[in-house]
Amino acid sequence: MNHRIFLSPPHMGGNEQKYIQEAFDSNYIAPLGKNVEEFEKSICQYTGAQECVALSSGTAALHLALIILGVKAGNEVLCSSFTFCASANPIVYQGAKPIFVDSEKDTWNMCPDQLERAIEDRIAKTGRTPKAIILVHLYGMPAQMDKIMTIAERYQIPVIEDAAEALGSTYLGQDLGTFGDFGVFSFNGNKIITTSGGGALVCDNKKWADRARFLSTQARDAAPYYQHTAIGFNYRMSNVLAGIGRGQMEILDDHVSVCRSNYQFYKDLFKDVAGISFLDEPDEIYRSNFWLTTILIDEKAAGFNNYDLMEALDKANIESRPLWKPMHLQPFFASAEAYLNGVSEFLFNCGICLPSGKNMTEEERKRIRDCVEAFVAEKQA
Repeated sequence: MNHRIFLSPPHMGGNEQKYIQEAFDSNYIAPLGKNVEEFEKSICQYTGAQECVALSSGTAALHLALIILGVKAGNEVLCSSFTFCASANPIVYQGAKPIFVDSEKDTWNMCPDQLERAIEDRIAKTGRTPKAIILVHLYGMPAQMDKIMTIAERYQIPVIEDAAEALGSTYLGQDLGTFGDFGVFSFNGNKIITTSGGGALVCDNKKWADRARFLSTQARDAAPYYQHTAIGFNYRMSNVLAGIGRGQMEILDDHVSVCRSNYQFYKDLFKDVAGISFLDEPDEIYRSNFWLTTILIDEKAAGFNNYDLMEALDKANIESRPLWKPMHLQPFFASAEAYLNGVSEFLFNCGICLPSGKNMTEEERKRIRDCVEAFVAEKQA
């Protein structure tokens, strides 16, 4: 059988091993060292953020952002519902309550209208303004940042941008992750760049960044012995993994270029297929890295649904996945408050993520094309 075509496999550029070897040669294997410093510097230079803290995961970055913003037990935090659970779980780590906000149709991200409705309703019901907003840039597509930031500023609510999937994407020419009080990136194995496992927290506030560094290294006080006046975490990225990140940052733009090419490949592949629509850039102010190319399937028009297509791809040893299951539908969050308009449930029910490798070959594209064309011909005959 042909090799499996994965959804979003990692792809190395070549210099990753060089930087890893430097860590071994210098014996800086544990957290901190030149690779960490240079990796953080490269993220700042690329995004325009003033400060960057390299961490063990994007989840850790979200958790630290909430702590630094003072989120505590009993507080409410507004969060995109249409996302992966890691966007919401850190709220629960703090004993706070997630309040979920549905999506809008253009970008699939947090709906500004539902956001404002949620804020006003929470104030009316609790007498308190939500403590923070966590908005997610899904699949690399920028959210409607002008509207969301205007609302956040009107009610003076801090914003955490979950840009885990969106490094290399911009809105109005500005890098995602740099609009809010904090930005969060993920370098998990399937992301636009990887450090095997890892993440980063960016901001423009040095005191906050220093606090994140302190908390992420077990909150060890500046004393000649081990003293701790705060609870800390083992959240810092290792110097070895940061070496991978340095090499990956050198080819980030190449990865974005290939992912955008993948998107165009699928646009061409499905252009004459009834019932297929894409998550497209609404206009020129949005620039997505198209980390994953995603489509919606109108079963009545297409003659098949998302699970039919996923099954056909799987039989050809090609990986695909449904879109995220919204948080308000997750069993653990069943009792959480949610402000809904039906968009995220619609997306979940008819959407699919297509293989979007950063080094997808022409042979792999041919296999996908042959599989899809044969499947569609059978279904729409």
